[in-house]
Amino acid sequence: MNKSELVEAAAQQAGISKASAEKALSAIIDTVVSTVAKGESVTLVGFGTFKPASRAARTGKNPKTGAALKIPAATVPKFAAGTAFKAAVGAKKK
Repeated sequence: MNKSELVEAAAQQAGISKASAEKALSAIIDTVVSTVAKGESVTLVGFGTFKPASRAARTGKNPKTGAALKIPAATVPKFAAGTAFKAAVGAKKK
């Protein structure tokens, strides 16, 4: 499912226009991105948590030449699924 399909499904389920659903989804995504970029986490109970995670500096290899590369430390986004989300995805279908 891509963003436009998600917007269409959300609009249909909520009984609102696609434009309103697009606006709401964009606002939510922008808020999550800016909050995590500031170093804070966003928890949606039952769905999951978006949070920043530190990745240590390390040595890697150039796949083409095999030469060693220094990969700098970085902060990356991380998502941890909530219990209800895990249960829904892991539920066996009958």
